[in-house]
Amino acid sequence: MTPSSPPSSPTPSPVLAEVVRSGFVESRHHGSLVVLAADGGVETARGDVTAPVFPRSSNKPMQAAAALRAGLDLSGERLALAAASHAGEAFHLDLVRTMLDEHGLTPDHLQTPPDLPVDPVEAEAYLAAGRARDRLAMNCSGKHTAMLAASALNGWPLASYLDPDHPLQQLVAECVRDASGEDVTHVGTDGCGAPLFALSLTGLARAFRQFVLAEPGTRERRVADAMRAHPEYVAGTRRPDTWLMRALPGTLSKTGAEAVQAVALPDGRALAFKIDDGAPRALGPVLARVLRGMGVESDVLARLADVPLLGGGARVGEIRAAF
Repeated sequence: MTPSSPPSSPTPSPVLAEVVRSGFVESRHHGSLVVLAADGGVETARGDVTAPVFPRSSNKPMQAAAALRAGLDLSGERLALAAASHAGEAFHLDLVRTMLDEHGLTPDHLQTPPDLPVDPVEAEAYLAAGRARDRLAMNCSGKHTAMLAASALNGWPLASYLDPDHPLQQLVAECVRDASGEDVTHVGTDGCGAPLFALSLTGLARAFRQFVLAEPGTRERRVADAMRAHPEYVAGTRRPDTWLMRALPGTLSKTGAEAVQAVALPDGRALAFKIDDGAPRALGPVLARVLRGMGVESDVLARLADVPLLGGGARVGEIRAAF
């Protein structure tokens, strides 16, 4: 009997970033990335950019568009907050409270898990003030408020607004499919409890490209315009998405947990990547390298790329792009 061949091992993802301590490469971060040209064609692909991934919060523009598709009237800072992973700064939490009140809702309606502000500075101040984890402080509370408000507007159940079969979540799935041009291959549960729809990195980049190129007044363009006009509501005053959208007008940027990043430039070029091990420390250096390769010139790239490695409280190395 002829012995069967062992199963082939999947091709490892390329190294996108490396950790250099005292001149020694200590660790390496593998991942996959795709860059789309202005015409939407794939210009660069590293690793497997067609396999499904969970975009995590990089899906939030599509979730915000679903709230608009459900008839919710949001604009400006409110719409930006609906697509946000906010830092938990006072202006974020104040607007979430205001939005809840405007739609006859209270923080008790939120089904976000109790949490601290995601920004470390805000979290320290929050704890120093004697406050405990709560649902409103969780970085997805703006998105959940929009989902609840859209459900209330349509008379849909509020208690089950996170059920994948809920009418609002079905609209989210439609928006993901329409923007990415892909069928949803897997449905999971995000860290905030909302349904999470998987798609490829190519589909994610295509979705961001579609949002920035959509006709003015369309749902997708309204979301993109609100995010770009109010990036501090999308992220926070100390967050890379805010830095990038402020420094490069017309750019749409959204980070997701487990080291996912999606960006679209105003001319329709777009990118998406994921670090395999989920380490967010690699995001800035990789993003800066990709944007430089796309011909982008801005001081913000040096800011994104500068991720120091400390030893004894002093800088002894860095995390740097490795391609």
